[in-house]
Amino acid sequence: MISDSDLKHLQRCIELAEISLEKGDEPFGSVLVSANGEMLAEDHNHVAGGDHTQHPEFALARWAANNMTPEERSQATVYTSGEHCPMCAAAHGWVGLGRIVYASSSEQLAQWLNEMEIAPSRVRNLPISDVIRDTITEGPVPELAERVHQLHRQFYARKR
Repeated sequence: MISDSDLKHLQRCIELAEISLEKGDEPFGSVLVSANGEMLAEDHNHVAGGDHTQHPEFALARWAANNMTPEERSQATVYTSGEHCPMCAAAHGWVGLGRIVYASSSEQLAQWLNEMEIAPSRVRNLPISDVIRDTITEGPVPELAERVHQLHRQFYARKR
């Protein structure tokens, strides 16, 4: 169940996605939160330069591996504007991070791109649960997913 605290962190993810969009990048943002609710790290997409591995969820997984104990990682939550791609889900699983909460799903993103007649990614659209086991996932959050949808519309309108 999505709490008020979850919504606050997801709002920050959307703010980071907006920052990413303002910088000319794809609108994705993520935050890493400790078990006691402390925001530990945040990031947004950095793929505009051509390195499509520069996703915020992947960066947060690396940060967690270098700065947290395995127990701390397992109790942490990653919040993100969009559900993890398979690469980021695998990184999340490999470093042993805990719960994932997302504002919009990969399925929604694929539908939005199809509606905008944008070619699908070469990487398959998989739910997190198809990539990693034993991870609690929550999302999408309808009232926030629509905001994410608008950011993607803005991004692709600029590219045309």
